[in-house]
Amino acid sequence: MTGTAPLRVLAVDDVPPALDELCRLLRQAPEVGEVVAAQDPVSALRLIQGERFDAVFLDIAMPALNGLELASLLAKLAEPPVIVFVTAYDRHAVAAYGIGAVDYLLKPVRAERLADALARASTIVSARGETTPDEPGPVPAMAALPVETGGRTYYVRRADVAFVEAHGDYVRLHTRSGVHLVRMAISKLAEYWESAGFVRVHRGFLVALTAVRELRSDSSGGLLAHTDLGDVPVSRRHARELREALLQAAQRGELGRFERRAR
Repeated sequence: MTGTAPLRVLAVDDVPPALDELCRLLRQAPEVGEVVAAQDPVSALRLIQGERFDAVFLDIAMPALNGLELASLLAKLAEPPVIVFVTAYDRHAVAAYGIGAVDYLLKPVRAERLADALARASTIVSARGETTPDEPGPVPAMAALPVETGGRTYYVRRADVAFVEAHGDYVRLHTRSGVHLVRMAISKLAEYWESAGFVRVHRGFLVALTAVRELRSDSSGGLLAHTDLGDVPVSRRHARELREALLQAAQRGELGRFERRAR
């Protein structure tokens, strides 16, 4: 593997013995530099939100969110990791390749098949690096965020969020279906969602440009971004940036999309 940096790999499986065996095989491979384990898709998604992985090896049959669904979310990232499925069933192969997986390994995993998958992953990761060797890649824009309530996990789509409000170590996602609490710093979410049309308008608020109906003044002369789900305060330092972003969005014909989606 001359000239290619070792891969940073995330392994995902809800069966501990299977996860341990997969991690053992991956750590023995010369192409792999580091292996991180996750026992469920939600934990995997959280890791991917905060860290960068070259490849993800994941099972399909898992609770809350199966491997195919997780892979579909990962495929929407600005720089998606290479996906390799590791499963006991061959009936999902067509769907897996349709999502963009580079390989589909059946359990028990044979060392030679794992080597083939890693070789493909290394080739893809190396090719990506050669296209922009001196430029940092774009920050992934998470298309959905996991929300836990009552022992259940569900996902809030970014497209359904009108604005975001900081709440300590959490953020509140304001959607037509309600307000959802997610453990994440608003500064980090701003990085993820900036390329998707969300603008930081205040120390404690992000707003989707498509959700802004008009700009208003409050009783003290401050600026508010009015949405169907409430008014969002705009600080003086962000007012000009918001106005320019709204003008550009209007020129692209993007304003009002949030309202049309809701219908």
